[in-house]
Amino acid sequence: MTPQDRAEKCAELMFAQDKASPGLGMRIVQVSPGCAVMEMPVRADMLNGHGICHGGFIFSLADSAFAFACNSYNRLTVAQQNQITYLTPGKAGETLRADAREVSRTGRSGVYDVTVTGEDGRTVALFRGLSRTVKGTHFEEESTAP
Repeated sequence: MTPQDRAEKCAELMFAQDKASPGLGMRIVQVSPGCAVMEMPVRADMLNGHGICHGGFIFSLADSAFAFACNSYNRLTVAQQNQITYLTPGKAGETLRADAREVSRTGRSGVYDVTVTGEDGRTVALFRGLSRTVKGTHFEEESTAP
């Protein structure tokens, strides 16, 4: 199995069990080892009292992209700590895009940066996620050892 095949299978299995991400209208655009891109339309029920996308929904999009990126190696991985900085508002009716990229992965710990952008390319938010690998895998793989 290639690393790309592994990443895609992990994403497929995780997304099939995920109720939150598709419930918010998210979709996986692409996934590769240590990376994931997801999109989410900003619906009317996601707007706050200022008429812009509630930060919790933007955080959820970034967190989901982070999750698919750090779980792309077929090792169960969870969030240890996350931080987000909001730069510009998400607008009603637009589709936000979250691009998650691995910065570092050593032992059981990983660092991932996620950039959330609007349809016009502006940066909406910057997110940093710290991951921790736990016991288990998403699926059983055949051993390649002799």
